[in-house]
Amino acid sequence: MKTQEYIELEERYGAHNYHPLDVVLTRGEGVWVYDVDGRRYLDCLSAYSAVNQGHVHPKILAAMQEQAKKITLTSRAFRNDQLALFYKELSDLTSYEMSLLMNSGAEAVETALKLARKWAYQVKGVPRYEAEIITCAGNFHGRTITTISFSTEPLYRDDFGPFTPGFITVPYGDAAAVEKAITPNTAAVFLEPIQGEGGVIVPPTGYLSRVAELCKKNNVLLIADEIQTGLGRTGKLFACQHENVHPDVTVVGKALSGGFYPVSAVLADRALLGLFTPGEHGSTFGGNPLAAAIARAALKVIVEERLVERTVEVGNYFIEQLSEIPSPHVKEVRGKGLLIGVELKHESGGARRFCEALQDKGILAKETHEHVIRFAPPLVIDKETIDWALAHIREVLNME
Repeated sequence: MKTQEYIELEERYGAHNYHPLDVVLTRGEGVWVYDVDGRRYLDCLSAYSAVNQGHVHPKILAAMQEQAKKITLTSRAFRNDQLALFYKELSDLTSYEMSLLMNSGAEAVETALKLARKWAYQVKGVPRYEAEIITCAGNFHGRTITTISFSTEPLYRDDFGPFTPGFITVPYGDAAAVEKAITPNTAAVFLEPIQGEGGVIVPPTGYLSRVAELCKKNNVLLIADEIQTGLGRTGKLFACQHENVHPDVTVVGKALSGGFYPVSAVLADRALLGLFTPGEHGSTFGGNPLAAAIARAALKVIVEERLVERTVEVGNYFIEQLSEIPSPHVKEVRGKGLLIGVELKHESGGARRFCEALQDKGILAKETHEHVIRFAPPLVIDKETIDWALAHIREVLNME
């Protein structure tokens, strides 16, 4: 079958809840992906940062194959010989005492919100069902009813109410607004250290550390959504570390499995995660032996291949080179590490046409918030490949 045949089938039988580029991928290796017609592309999206380790990393693949031959699912009614090891290795790497495993990032977000509310009632003493959680405008934390309840994007909310109460929205990057919003009923401040889906929005220097100070001063939890920014993407293991901030709770997912399997986790110390008791929360697939084995291998790749350190070097280079491109269309280049946004001037006709032009050149990137091209290749990319890409990006950013 050819590309157009696959597209026609998908359009006929699949719900139209995405607007993908018209490329049909069939194989991936490292930073490269291949379509059904045999054409090769540089992946500059990494499945929204889920493929930090590169496509089909051989060490993660081997771990998956080995575990799949043994046992894949036990449910949490029984223990398995991979989960405990993964707990320990995740704790050693992140310095959090405990973790709770789920599958999708949205599930982990919901878990963190439930944890914050229970802490508010059992520890802080907030009157039952009156807990408030402060969130930020422009956020993206998932597609569940609760997560869209505190989204400020009309597209995500229209026609899906009524919404979950208990959330207060403040402007992103404004610590003074956070301070003003805190009340005795505030359980947590929940934010992304960089808003990825919001357009790669980097907050002002000092914002995260100031919010952390406010949380500590007011006995409020700081919860960081590092699902997209975590595990090396920005040149630190976690983006909060750029300001030496260690949130009370960190939510991770995506690259936790290197793109092989849905694995997410809520990280916190025992004083918080120890509040959950048997039966209060769970997941049939969360923490299954296949997921744990894959995630263990994915973490080892990040550490052994020094992907965090590598990202600092190649990420800074990519940002610098993009910033130097003379283009009548570019308004701003921003980002950290290999999470980069190129915002285009509104009169340039939107980012979609530029992404389609890049596709024609053999580069796959995706628009976000209409006017931003996001560049986020796998962390295994090298300078030579970036140089190859830059030549095509310069050409596209200077088209009519």
